[in-house]
Amino acid sequence: MKAEIIAVGTELLLGQVVNTNATFLSEQLADLGMEVYYQTVVGDNRNRLEELLNLADKRSDLIVLCGGLGPTEDDLTKEVVARHVGKSLVQDPKGYQILLHFFENSQRVMTENNLQQALTIQDSITLQNPNGLAVGSLYQGEKSTYLLLPGPPSELKPMFRQNAVPELQKVFPTEEKLYSTVLRFYGIGESQLVTDLADLIDGQTNPTIAPYAKENEVTLRITVKTGDENEAEKLLKELEQKILQRVGEFFYGYGDDNSLAKVVVDLLRAHGKTVTAAESLTAGMFQSTLGSISGVSEVFPGGLVTYSPKLKIALLGVKEETIEKYGVVSEECAKEMAVNSLALGQTDFALSFTGVAGPDELEGQAAGTVWIGLAKRDGQVEARCYHFNRNRQYVQQSAVMKGLDLIRRAILTEK
Repeated sequence: MKAEIIAVGTELLLGQVVNTNATFLSEQLADLGMEVYYQTVVGDNRNRLEELLNLADKRSDLIVLCGGLGPTEDDLTKEVVARHVGKSLVQDPKGYQILLHFFENSQRVMTENNLQQALTIQDSITLQNPNGLAVGSLYQGEKSTYLLLPGPPSELKPMFRQNAVPELQKVFPTEEKLYSTVLRFYGIGESQLVTDLADLIDGQTNPTIAPYAKENEVTLRITVKTGDENEAEKLLKELEQKILQRVGEFFYGYGDDNSLAKVVVDLLRAHGKTVTAAESLTAGMFQSTLGSISGVSEVFPGGLVTYSPKLKIALLGVKEETIEKYGVVSEECAKEMAVNSLALGQTDFALSFTGVAGPDELEGQAAGTVWIGLAKRDGQVEARCYHFNRNRQYVQQSAVMKGLDLIRRAILTEK
């Protein structure tokens, strides 16, 4: 089953908006047993969209269009597709009532152009929008089937999952499906991971292994194609075990939407532990990363950002002689920052970050030199030096990821 994704919007071509919908839709369609052969971005232009639809008709069974369903003049997807298949646009009664209800509740005047959000292609299946006002459509044509979805990911994703998937399964029934598991790794590069798993990757048939390099981590998607869910689970688990026997030291979690920060927060909550931090070069990035995770207040009471030596001394209690003798980019300073922040926060763990984010040197230390201290409630304290390359932001992000991994490992190894 061949599928094609067409993202509509001049803002995508100009780079003002990143096309994350294509990634999401490709993965979701693959899970339904549909292979995406083409992805295209086209601007808000009727003639160019019509040309693209003519081409897509010749090569794809399913054509997914995202964007251009809103109320403005440049929202022309429904109009062009309707004309392309020789159908009219008709008002969807339910979508119309939702539209009226929205404007009544918000005590706003509804302009006439908003009505086009409730229009759908004649003889199509209307897809309601759980998070917005523009309805979607699924139309079965003579040559191809057309799926029209809104552009904002917050609207597209729930509409696809809740409303489009059941209809697509009816239109394109299949005995075999794709079942996938995503394994996430930190502390090992893609090239080393692929080398360690070379024979498994070279000999793959079903399941398959696909590595993806991300910022400061690597993921593996293992996928099996079968009509039996129990068999899929068995095959995926067997391959996962083989993989983890070799690189399990670097494995930290599952899933596309997971993160090392979420895993750390979940571990802290599960073990009844707390953490604080004292940050210099990362300027609060570690605490901000933790703060983005729901439920973090249970395990993170707060921390300090002490960029200057003056505040390290005044707020954190780092000894002035420590900084004079060893400097702020040092093992000694990192340890004192961690120990003193642990005492201030009364937590089980404390991390400290000090170093040179760059681009210039500091205290004779090269950009990318980072000391991370780890103090524990039982009195143990250590500090390790790391050397991260690339730009300032990458150095800061790398330090945060390393700190998260240190906490993760400390929790798992604590007796």
